[in-house]
Amino acid sequence: MNKVLPFFIIILTIACLYVLFFWQPAVDSDQQLPQYSQPTGGGFTLQTLSGPASLKDYRGKVVLLYFGYTMCPDICPTNLAMMSNALMQMDDDELSRVQGIFISVDPQRDTLERLSEYTQYFHQSLIGMSSTPEVIRELADRYGVAYQKVVQESAANYAVDHSSETYVVDPQGNLVERLPHAAPPAEILAAIRKYSIN
Repeated sequence: MNKVLPFFIIILTIACLYVLFFWQPAVDSDQQLPQYSQPTGGGFTLQTLSGPASLKDYRGKVVLLYFGYTMCPDICPTNLAMMSNALMQMDDDELSRVQGIFISVDPQRDTLERLSEYTQYFHQSLIGMSSTPEVIRELADRYGVAYQKVVQESAANYAVDHSSETYVVDPQGNLVERLPHAAPPAEILAAIRKYSIN
């Protein structure tokens, strides 16, 4: 028994090293969204309920961009709730140097009225934006946002699978950071304060 024990320890050590450094779990390719390794970001002009708005309109502010859709069952509400919680921890002066923007990847169903109502539910300073499918696709590609329509029972009844990062744009309009899904309010606040102009 004592002679066999070292052998099992060696085998277990090799297995652990393999898992740590080489093993990658299989992913169902039908469920995998395309990945964009080097998002460039950049300016844009989209529509809001109050009229057209451009990224350059928010120069001097840290901009938090989130791409999603209003009928999203859980991912979007989670991220927007975290963002809202972070914004609620700011005083008026600090809040004036931040702009949260929710960009719809479902312009077919998300009207400007619906977007405005949806964003206001989370925080009064959030703005909902949309445009044509072609404009949204081009913008999403530049920011490294992946999304695709998933038809369920009929062509009219569908979900949209989408990536769920929050994009941080500095006061000069540069994409500087990507926050993961469900980043806690403290992490969002830290990112805002890192780039905010005092």
